[in-house]
Amino acid sequence: MIPATPIYIIEIRGVSVALKAESLQPMGAFKLRGAWHRLTALDEAARRRGVVAFSSGNHAQGIAWAAKKLGIAATIVMPADAPRSKRDGTLALGAEVVDYDRATQSREQIAAQLAEARGATLVPSFDDPWIIEGQGSCGLEAARQMVARGLPEPAQVVIPCGGGGLAAGIALALPDARITVVEPEGWDDMRRSLEAGWIEPVGPNPPPTACDSLQTPRVSPLTFDVLSRRGAEGVTVSETEIAAAQRWAAERLRLVVEPGGAVALAALMSGEVQPVAGTLAILSGGNVDLAAYAGVLAA
Repeated sequence: MIPATPIYIIEIRGVSVALKAESLQPMGAFKLRGAWHRLTALDEAARRRGVVAFSSGNHAQGIAWAAKKLGIAATIVMPADAPRSKRDGTLALGAEVVDYDRATQSREQIAAQLAEARGATLVPSFDDPWIIEGQGSCGLEAARQMVARGLPEPAQVVIPCGGGGLAAGIALALPDARITVVEPEGWDDMRRSLEAGWIEPVGPNPPPTACDSLQTPRVSPLTFDVLSRRGAEGVTVSETEIAAAQRWAAERLRLVVEPGGAVALAALMSGEVQPVAGTLAILSGGNVDLAAYAGVLAA
């Protein structure tokens, strides 16, 4: 079993909002939920053959953490420019790391080839029913915590979105809540896809973003279908708004939150999403690059 993470109750424009601190997971992000759910479902033969995943860092560490606990060999295909803290964390958990060039190579293709060659199980970061179902436990857990603290059940959930696995899982777990996904400017493929009614990839030459965990160039049909059927909406936030949310979390909550993990808070703080009674926002990760984070705090 994985530990529960706490909620923090804050006031934004006079409304009490619950913040779910997935940044306090043992490996620093919500990705542990899906990884644990998927790996515990493997039979003994599959466990002996190991697993292969691809990730810029948080899914990598979730798989590595779960694999170590279960005695499974894990190989992670990781971009060469992934934050050092995420790479070091993955290696420290005993996983093998295989580098790739984010701009010129396909991580999916490399991972699939490795899995086939080794007879291992391929574990995608979001395009997998088991992963999505596991991430949904975040919403169920937060709902119980909100009621226990005297808040309404979640009526609105604001969720960081890369590939959409967390948002899709919560959308399924909390069918009565309004779902809003948040992405950094220029990387809003899910927002654009939901508005269009079909999958729209990230445009050419997207801008730089500190949100390495949300740099997904194209969402999957699986997550898009779930969110589209649930009527989810999407918004974007700027790099300045994201950094301000990181500083706010550090100053007010004493929480370290990575850029991609802070976008839902940024959307509420900036007014892109209006808080209502029963609002839940997910702080999805806390694996920061220390030098970059120091710069954010000093700004």
